[in-house]
Parts: sequence; structure tokens; C-alpha cells
Amino acid sequence: MDLSTDQIFQLLQSRGGGRYGLSAVTQKEHALQAANIAAQRGLGDALVIAALFHDVGHLLVGDDVDLAQQGIDDLHEQTSANALESIFGKDVAEPVRLHVAAKRYLCAVNPAYHDKLSEDSRRSLSLQGGPMTPTEVAAFDNLEHRAAALALRMIDDEAKVAGLKTPSLDSYRPLAARLHLTHQGHAPRRPIRR
Repeated sequence: MDLSTDQIFQLLQSRGGGRYGLSAVTQKEHALQAANIAAQRGLGDALVIAALFHDVGHLLVGDDVDLAQQGIDDLHEQTSANALESIFGKDVAEPVRLHVAAKRYLCAVNPAYHDKLSEDSRRSLSLQGGPMTPTEVAAFDNLEHRAAALALRMIDDEAKVAGLKTPSLDSYRPLAARLHLTHQGHAPRRPIRR
């Protein structure tokens, strides 16, 4: 599915009002909190936009329902990444594509991480393959976007605070527009110094 920058913002605006799993925030609030955390940590423009739209795949599969509760893995990380890659490129899409794998990785290398997961994250983990095997861990360690995926995963776990004030969705439009133009090969020109 090819979406424009405007369409992906509109999707989050119009369909992001449903509750985010079992947490006390909506999909949109979760997205805005995630983007804000990435920005506050200085993780770079690509990861800010990745954080903003990492779960947009949940909104592309139909009704905004908790499919994990029904025993269904909606593969939202793939759907999200596929929608984002054509707009923003791999530096946004790959951490999104890998954020579920990053959860599986962290559960394998740090059993205490599993204990900190929310109830719905633990439920979806079993549908997503459970903790990685040693072979999967070794493969994940060699991925180009490993560090960004792990950073996004940690942000994803934190961005569930009821009532937290964040910048608006529209405040991210200029950044998204710049990343889109850069991905399309239209990077803003810098003045020539003489």
C-alpha cells in the first residue's frame, strides 16, 4: 500500500483514537509520546519519525481492535515498515520493521526485560515467536539497523503514560516533509560559500 506523507498523518489523526492494547493511552497518544521521547533523547530525525509511525500498521489492518487478544498476530511491524519505506526510506522503515524482533531479542538476552513488559506485550510476544533462539540473536546482532531498532523498542515500552502532554501531531509535519524530500533525492540545497 503506497501512502503519501499527508495520508499517513491523516490515518493516525483519524483512526488513532482507539485504545493502545491494554494501556491507558490511545494509539495516537502512544505515537506522540514515542516521537517525543526519541526527540528528547536526540536520536535523530529518522528515529523520531520511526517512533511516531512505528505502529501505524495496526491502523491499516481494519478495525482498531486488540487482535492479540484474539490470538492473531497482525504483523503490524511489516505493514508499518512497508508503508513507511516508500515515503521515508530504510532509515525510518527498518527500525520499525525490526521493533518486534528487538522485543524478542531483548527477552532472549535479558530475562529481566521480559518481566518488565506490559501484559499485552507479553501476550503478543508468544504470537510473535517468543524469545529469540541463540542463532536468531547472533543474526540480529549483525543487522545494520540493530541499534536503532533496540532504541525504538525501549521507547515503545515507555510511551504508555496516561495524560502525558506532548507536542501535537502537526508539529512533526515539517520534519516528515524534510525526510520525505531527502528520500526522494530532493535534499534542501545549502547555499554555496564563496
